[in-house]
Amino acid sequence: MRLKSYAIAACAACLCLSTALAQEEPQVVRQDLMKEIGRSVGALGAIAKGEKHYDAATVETSLKTISTNSQAFPDQFPAGSESGHETEALPAVWEKPEQFRAGAEKLHTEAQAVMASMPADQEGVKAAMGRLGAVCSDCHETFRVKK
Repeated sequence: MRLKSYAIAACAACLCLSTALAQEEPQVVRQDLMKEIGRSVGALGAIAKGEKHYDAATVETSLKTISTNSQAFPDQFPAGSESGHETEALPAVWEKPEQFRAGAEKLHTEAQAVMASMPADQEGVKAAMGRLGAVCSDCHETFRVKK
């Protein structure tokens, strides 16, 4: 029952997201989108590491969030949003917009592919994390301030 509540809450949050996106600064919106991706990756990582039991609903919700947010993400970098709100975006985002969009599309495509074959256990999630993590790392290396 608790899991259903989480799934319903996640769906409601997604429905409210479109309204929130229109009202926020692009830097804030993109940070929020990435935080959601980060939480999803964290949930998948906990399953992959055996810290949490495999749960198909959690895996599916996480993959959907990654897929959906990676599509919305590139649109949140208009000219003039290069600074402010503690952005971690490098100038390369605006200097190489086609490459940046291609990276986001690659993450979307990879998340869709993983979802299509839906990992059925911890090992499957671990393999999916390897696929998704490689795409994330490539983009972060090129387009995000190193921490």
